[in-house]
Amino acid sequence: MTNAPYILIVDDDAHIREVLRYALGQAGFSIDEAADGAEALRLAKITDYDLIVLDILMPEKDGIEVCSELRRSSEVPILFLSSKDEEIDRIIGLELGADDYVTKPFSPRELLARIRAILRRPRTSTSDSPLNIGKLFIDPERRSVAWEDEAVSLTATEFSILSLLASRPGKVFERDALMRGAYPGKRIVSHRTIDSHIRRLRDKLRAYGAEVIHTSHGVGYRLDV
Repeated sequence: MTNAPYILIVDDDAHIREVLRYALGQAGFSIDEAADGAEALRLAKITDYDLIVLDILMPEKDGIEVCSELRRSSEVPILFLSSKDEEIDRIIGLELGADDYVTKPFSPRELLARIRAILRRPRTSTSDSPLNIGKLFIDPERRSVAWEDEAVSLTATEFSILSLLASRPGKVFERDALMRGAYPGKRIVSHRTIDSHIRRLRDKLRAYGAEVIHTSHGVGYRLDV
């Protein structure tokens, strides 16, 4: 199936890889596998994946190292697998820019739903037409962002949040609204995680001189250019 989303499964547990390979294969996805972080990075350099399912604890580079290295040059969506819910919630928001997580043990059906939700995120803006707001340019169809014609690399979640803010410049979006936009399918994360995504998004835009995301204390965030 040539148009099937291409997923890389990264886990040192052969049983988990087998379960995921079967579940995702049945859902129509194309699958590659890696048993360690080093192999995952090698495959990611030569293949354009639509999403990576990435375990945290692995030999030959753990998932944290793999995600950090990928984020230096890639915005491929990443879904973490972890046995530590609280830890991974913090990591996603504060450090790495991953897009979602599932804790072990997990239901393949739940993981499949999370994957589908992530793959839908590029079209979470209210229109597929490009947005041109001052020096900020957002193209929902190509999932691209530019500031003064300089490309800004964002993760899928960051793009979804920015697109939602840009859909109504000046409007204050509460964290719950941003959560619904960034995590479709009734996915619930903490407000701290949304704050952390906003912090990373601000840092990326500031690198280009763009101070456009503002805080309305006690309420949420707005975009003004």
